[in-house]
Amino acid sequence: MNINHLSPSLLTWLRCFDAVARNNSFTLAAKELHVTQGSVSQQVKKLEDYLGVQLFYREGKSLSLTREGARLSLVSEQSFETLNQAVGKLRRDQRSTNAPLNLSCSPSFAMLWLTPRVSDLLQGKSGVTVRIYGEYHMLDRVGMGLSGIQAGIRFDPGHYVDLNEEMFLDEWIIPVTTPEFMARHPDIRSIADVAPAMMLHDENPWHSATQNVEWNTWLEAMDAPPSKPGGVYFNLSQLAMVAALTGQGIAMGRLALVYDELKSGRLVAPFPCAVKSKASYRFISGQKSTDTNEHLRQWLHATSDQFKLERNELLEQMGIECRQR
Repeated sequence: MNINHLSPSLLTWLRCFDAVARNNSFTLAAKELHVTQGSVSQQVKKLEDYLGVQLFYREGKSLSLTREGARLSLVSEQSFETLNQAVGKLRRDQRSTNAPLNLSCSPSFAMLWLTPRVSDLLQGKSGVTVRIYGEYHMLDRVGMGLSGIQAGIRFDPGHYVDLNEEMFLDEWIIPVTTPEFMARHPDIRSIADVAPAMMLHDENPWHSATQNVEWNTWLEAMDAPPSKPGGVYFNLSQLAMVAALTGQGIAMGRLALVYDELKSGRLVAPFPCAVKSKASYRFISGQKSTDTNEHLRQWLHATSDQFKLERNELLEQMGIECRQR
């Protein structure tokens, strides 16, 4: 038998001794440990009997450490403090690892690209919770902290000052509509034949974007004049896509959002040329990263790499040219 083995009883005695030595009082030690004063006194007496030494001088209401007690107090206080710090760090790390990841995501991207793929995100990550919030306001460090947002996905040109950002998916824009719409307008043979009233717009594709920026970016690459006033404006790209799908006109589609509709044939590209967007999809995070945060970042890169292969294959099959602007 190992005589130095720290049995549960011995640890209890030492914990009571440490509390009494730090507080210099049996009464205060009892309050700290949430037990009776008599229980604390009894545990300390058992420790003294076990060690064969006196640890405290008790003279009336006065209490002081003996030489042996002072030596033991120095070691016990340091040891319990080290244990408290280690246990506290483990608990904080565990809470940080398992805490839900609150993700703020551009609404149209969340609905049309992220949500159909989200089940793959948590594969092999049991116990992890991700909460997705469809939001399009500009992200900043203070706002994310106040709202409990750990990460964000935004479609914009970037340039965040106080946050980490990295582009994980580029975007290409192309006019889209339904085959039925084109059948009803056989006179449309070039972009010059598209009346402004037929154009469907995302009014604010990103924070501080200029009006008609997506249509004008595409038109500029076609050496065509900027769009004229007219058409219908929406505050979400997805709404413009719904309008296009119901035959209301021609929307400026983002390939990440219209890929499935183009592949199925529900939407067509009347002018087979895609143009590189001024914005891209960016992963935004604070300075401190968690395991879940890092898992999301890596998943976004891997999933977007696979999507780009599929996207490029579809463009090639449809004979769509890509221009960098």
